[in-house]
Amino acid sequence: MELVSVAALTDDHVIGKDGELPWPSIPADKEQYRARISGSPVILGRRTFESMLDDLPGATQVVLSRSARSFDVDSAVHAADVDEAIDIAAAEGADAAYVIGGAGIYDLFQPHLDRMFLSRVHGEYEGDSYYPQFDESEWTLVSETEYERFTLEEWRRADGD
Repeated sequence: MELVSVAALTDDHVIGKDGELPWPSIPADKEQYRARISGSPVILGRRTFESMLDDLPGATQVVLSRSARSFDVDSAVHAADVDEAIDIAAAEGADAAYVIGGAGIYDLFQPHLDRMFLSRVHGEYEGDSYYPQFDESEWTLVSETEYERFTLEEWRRADGD
């Protein structure tokens, strides 16, 4: 199973401000994001999970949390750490599991990722949460697709070519 990160971020790696996206909604980005992760397990933190309760992504939500152990959603499963989250996602039998945030979760999973799909939002926005910096020499930029308000980049770990 591939472990794939999916995030929208600015050139400065800003992903959020006060628990929300710092830029106005980008429907084309949301559409490609939802299409990519639908039917697959997603791994996310508790706060991100709670922020998405009205429209949960993925087939199964593997929620990494130190505080909450159960959720009032049938498709949500608790994981105590990175290894357990990966094991739960792998047990779903999917080709890929998608890491979808927040900032702390992206940071924890960065060393384990096989690929990243990064939507580089055009413009500058202030924020208080960031996608982790990564060493581009360890990654290969596979593709870039231009959209009106963002550029979608696909990165593959260089040792996984």
